[in-house]
Amino acid sequence: MSHLFEPFTLRGVTLRNRIGVSPMCQYSAQDGFANDWHLVHLGARAAGGAALVIVEATAVEARGRISPQDLGLWDDAQIEMLARINHFVKGQGAVPAIQLAHAGRKASTARPWEGGGPVGAAQGGWQPVGASPIPFAAHYSTPTELSRQEIDVIRDAFGAATIRAQAAGFDWLEIHAAHGYLLHSFLSPLSNQRRDDYGGSFENRIRFLLETAQTMRALWPEDKPLTVRLSCTDWADGGWTIEESIALARRLKVVGVDLIDCSSGGSVPSAKIPVGAGYQTPFAERIRREAQIPTAAVGMITQPMQADEIVRNGRADVVLLARELLRDPYWPLHAAQVVHQRDRAPLPPQYARAF
Repeated sequence: MSHLFEPFTLRGVTLRNRIGVSPMCQYSAQDGFANDWHLVHLGARAAGGAALVIVEATAVEARGRISPQDLGLWDDAQIEMLARINHFVKGQGAVPAIQLAHAGRKASTARPWEGGGPVGAAQGGWQPVGASPIPFAAHYSTPTELSRQEIDVIRDAFGAATIRAQAAGFDWLEIHAAHGYLLHSFLSPLSNQRRDDYGGSFENRIRFLLETAQTMRALWPEDKPLTVRLSCTDWADGGWTIEESIALARRLKVVGVDLIDCSSGGSVPSAKIPVGAGYQTPFAERIRREAQIPTAAVGMITQPMQADEIVRNGRADVVLLARELLRDPYWPLHAAQVVHQRDRAPLPPQYARAF
């Protein structure tokens, strides 16, 4: 029986425990470049005992950022600072990971603390693109529908960013195909009304993600994991469903994806989401069981015994924490005491006197 502080191996990478830092946008970059904020933010969670530290949604091209202040990996010059961060994260015994992304029709928005709505060119914004010319919400810009050739360009941008991620020293790579961003917008019938090979049927709607995963897997080292974050349901009538997520997970496994990071929602603002403790964990449990692929559970996981139960009962292989690790970067060290695994806590010797 596994537990929260048992190691977990995926391909040639071993996590020291089952706790990961979920990718969380910091909206603190300039022109896509990481800086000291990212070093301290990510480094603190590595020192705090997390086994996996996933860098926020990182755009594969400039127009793929959610906000003008998002991270990017479309330029070789962006590698240097990320490599410095990864060196520190590895020095604390954690595995550095990155989530590569394209915001699609939800791009060019202000930071949450600045209102979060769309920003125009005068404020550093740009024209969003999407699967179909359907805005995310009434006050959002109508995205330009991507042509077949433009789809190829973005797929190749994911590939180029994969090569840069390897150069920066990342050991774990995640594809962001959730929360209404570009790849998810192709999956969901609510945002994809195309009439070509990338729209309509289930097979057509999953094509862009499968091609992207195949491209990245071919460029990513064989001994390093490739994972995908899915919105397992849109929580909306006529949208993407958990049954489709299970079917897609089976297909992703065939092309070399190693784990599904199970989130939900984000496709439409009208979604009715029953937020509560562990509300997304059942998706991780079903995909793990029915698609026979490892999963990560995320969403309102806050208590050590709750996280331990998810792993012990085989509901997911890894738990990813977000807001709880913003509140307490040292949550894993405290959790080890609660679940009686103190001897397995990755405690920095500099902090031993406090524990």
